[in-house]
Order: sequence, then C-alpha cells, then structure tokens
Amino acid sequence: MRIGLATLVCLCSFAWPSACAPPTCYSRALGLSGEVTALLDRIHAHRRTKPCASVLPVIFLDVHNSCVTTKLRDFLYVVLNHPTESCRRLPRMVLLKRKIQNLYTIVTRVCYRDLVFFTDDCEAIDTGHVRPHYAEDRLQLLQEER
Repeated sequence: MRIGLATLVCLCSFAWPSACAPPTCYSRALGLSGEVTALLDRIHAHRRTKPCASVLPVIFLDVHNSCVTTKLRDFLYVVLNHPTESCRRLPRMVLLKRKIQNLYTIVTRVCYRDLVFFTDDCEAIDTGHVRPHYAEDRLQLLQEER
C-alpha cells in the first residue's frame, strides 16, 4: 500500500502545472481587446494594409468603459463596409473583422451582466486620454478644500 502511495506522489510531482480555471467572460474580453489592439497596430504598420487602415477610425479599447459597445459597433460597421473591395478581402482585415465581431458579441451578449464599467468617458476611446476618476470621498475633499 505504501509503494502505491509513494508512486502516486511521485507521478503527481512530475505533472506540469496548468491553468485549472476556465477563462471567464472578463478575461476573454480583456484578452481579445488586447489582440484587436495588437492587430490594429500591425495593420497600421504593414505596407500592404496601411492604405486600408487610413479609412479605419482611431480606437483605444477599454472594456471598463461603457462606451466600448457603441464604439465597437461603429468600428465594426466601418470594417464590414470598407469602401475598397480588395481591402475587405485581405487576410488581416478579415481577421480584424472576426475578432471585432467576437469581442462585440462577448461584450453585448455573452458577458452582458458580468462586465463592470468603471467609466463612461467616450472621448477616452477616441483619443486614448483618460480623465482622472475621482471617487465620491475624494471629490468631497476637493470641494471642501475650496
């Protein structure tokens, strides 16, 4: 009996550690927004897709911003209705379309109640500049100092 227990402990010590928990809606949305951002950077930098990227609006994805749903919807509309047919068929543009559709579906349908939005600054998605968010107690302290 002791040999069986020792063998089991020995085998378990050689097992590779792995991720035990499945990805959550939040982690999938966060990861996919990072993938979309990286893909957009590659599309803007590559010589074949640079002319196609000139039509795309600037977007800084933040899944914590409640305006992300409307901005994703508008961005997806531009990607789907790109004025140049050859741009619509490029592999990177097709991949961008799929990733944005997936992210939009995750944010609006799959994780609709799971995501927590900390801000509603739509300008931050367009410019990338986030205004400081003061909590109520900090805002009260600022008002009392005046």
